[in-house]
Amino acid sequence: MEPIYLDHNATSPTRPEVVDAMAACYREGYANPASQHLAGQKAKRRLENARERIGEILGLQQSGRAPDRVVFTSGGTESNCLALFGIGAARGQGAGQIIISAVEHASVIEPAERLLSLGWGFDQLGADEHGIVRVERLEGLLSAETRLVSVVLANHDTGVLQPVVELAGVCRRHGVPFHTDAVQAAGKMPFHFRKLGVDAMSIAAHKFQGPAGIGALLVRSGVEIQPILYGGHQQWAVRPGTEPLALVVGMLAALELVVKEQEDHVREMERCRARFEAGLKGGYPDLRVNGEGAVRLPNVSNVAFPGIDAQMLLMALDQAGVACSVGSACASGSSELSPTLLAMGLPKEIVRSSLRFSLGATTTVEEIDEAVRRILYVVHELQG
Repeated sequence: MEPIYLDHNATSPTRPEVVDAMAACYREGYANPASQHLAGQKAKRRLENARERIGEILGLQQSGRAPDRVVFTSGGTESNCLALFGIGAARGQGAGQIIISAVEHASVIEPAERLLSLGWGFDQLGADEHGIVRVERLEGLLSAETRLVSVVLANHDTGVLQPVVELAGVCRRHGVPFHTDAVQAAGKMPFHFRKLGVDAMSIAAHKFQGPAGIGALLVRSGVEIQPILYGGHQQWAVRPGTEPLALVVGMLAALELVVKEQEDHVREMERCRARFEAGLKGGYPDLRVNGEGAVRLPNVSNVAFPGIDAQMLLMALDQAGVACSVGSACASGSSELSPTLLAMGLPKEIVRSSLRFSLGATTTVEEIDEAVRRILYVVHELQG
């Protein structure tokens, strides 16, 4: 059987055009952008042109004496860690308070838990039954000790979009920096950094058909960050280390392509997802779509098959040639239930029977129909 890949939230296949752009960059034989000789200066120009173009596409304010910054990192996890540890530490001496939502990715939850172990205050903003963060409760959690609030833009498990504009507005009125993890949102929905009103935002290229190993933390003008790595002066000394020019070029190539084609891809993914969920419901009436009552990313379908163990179903589907997941790839192998689905108040038997299917720009209607056929066959086989 031809494999059907429905795990684009974990990673998306790198586009051939992106590979070509990176290969051309490697063939140029660029020097270290930090070197002072002419070869280094040439690489530096290429790097800064790419940085400026990425900022332009994503809606950063780059003019004036203190522009917004694009800080390149190794990916979404490092970007989130840099935001939580770096912005929090720059806001004052000693321990403070950090607030995150209950539907965050592990790369936000675990740094927050680490801060808790170091004596910081740590509060979580709950979500409703649809997986939407409760904006009205944020103000009551804020205090004079609050150093940072971090709420995801689009949830990795359910695709549910969060009210980031409203949350950032509350923080702005209280003078508290606001960070959003936009790793899943970038490339799958249009957004504008400045219009969201956030102070920092994380993205990762491999989520929008770019190369793995490159991401960025977008930082508003005036927001201070203490580095979490040391040993160099690159990138305003916020993130030292030689910048991977070819990866940056690949990230830019992927971003330009996805923005150009975004409207068509969003429309097609919405159509495919609707067909996918309708097909599954038709063959399995007890099916439950988690987060169905909220606005979601166009490519994510988190569904529960009551009475069937999700881990067992995942392995059976893998044998049937359908790739999906039980949640975040960063939590793969963990026996813990999805924090997102638990935060929604779902019964544990529903959480244990839930799988995430995530479509991509390359997903076709034919693949959707075949995936539905295989999934229903496997589900009924497991039911006996």
